[in-house]
Amino acid sequence: MVFHFPKAKQIYLIFLTSVLLTACGHSKKVDVSNIDVNVTIERFDHDMNAMETKSIAPQAAYMQKKYGAFYNDFMQRIIQVGSTRDTGYFKTLREIFAAGAYDAVKPEVDSVFPNLDKENEELTDAFRHIKYYYPQIKLPKLYAYFSGFQVQTSNGDGYFAIGLDLFLGAHSKFYTASAITEVFPHYVSRRFTPENITPRVVEGIAREDMFPEGDQDKSLLSKMIYNGKILYYMDKILPDEPDSLKIGYTTKQAKWCTDFKAQIWGYFLEEKLLYETDYNKIQKYLGEAPFTPGLGENNDAAPKLATWTGWQIVREYMDKHPEVTLRQLMVENDAQKILNGSKYRPK
Repeated sequence: MVFHFPKAKQIYLIFLTSVLLTACGHSKKVDVSNIDVNVTIERFDHDMNAMETKSIAPQAAYMQKKYGAFYNDFMQRIIQVGSTRDTGYFKTLREIFAAGAYDAVKPEVDSVFPNLDKENEELTDAFRHIKYYYPQIKLPKLYAYFSGFQVQTSNGDGYFAIGLDLFLGAHSKFYTASAITEVFPHYVSRRFTPENITPRVVEGIAREDMFPEGDQDKSLLSKMIYNGKILYYMDKILPDEPDSLKIGYTTKQAKWCTDFKAQIWGYFLEEKLLYETDYNKIQKYLGEAPFTPGLGENNDAAPKLATWTGWQIVREYMDKHPEVTLRQLMVENDAQKILNGSKYRPK
């Protein structure tokens, strides 16, 4: 499907109107200043550095006590040296440091993140918002580490960890290496920036700990609404963050979706995709990609169009049903009810 583009002036007016409406409907702030939450991200990476300068066995014992489940998960799953019970454990650790790769990354991480004061402040505000809506929740401890360029974030028993080596900035020399680009192409690594830490932590906790997706959600509509609820939740927890940062779009991609939201919705309806359950047919509207094939001109269609559209549906549903709380929304698993209640008819 090829879309017909409105004139530049029309595009600007459509975009400006949408921005104003979004600001009015989804940026309502709540007062969280009196909520007793203060976040400090523990620098696991700095304690790992000490293994090179201190006696390794006592430092390992200290870290195991301090970081608990995360220390064991890091050693066994991330760098795969096993546990302290293994005969070659300390020998393997020494070999990792001797290889030089760890020391090559360390200076850039310390340069970009000499401290995490900004991230602590942002996450303190985010966690206070979580506590506002979910007062009984037990928030995880936060740790910063090197993931070996494997994952941006990871979670486990009582913790959420941040792989600083995948937040060094879009132009980091490490992200142009062929071994990295094969796993993280540029359209993904452009989001490996410090300002992405807070939204990725909030999103990760939501998806992995608080609201995991059910196995029964196989239709495109179900997945649209699930992802839309996650992003609406992020609206509430991160009221000052731009939409582009929450969903991972460029400014141009966000504008494209706003300009062509009616055509996007029309495409889903015309192609009878809402109730499609074939993973291979629907994944291209949900997953990471440089663009969505089959829509727009010159490969300029934003990716994850089903996710973005689900977000707009949920927003309209909540606008039309102010009696529904965030907690009620997040446990509502009837995607059809939310679609019907939204009366989503983009123009």
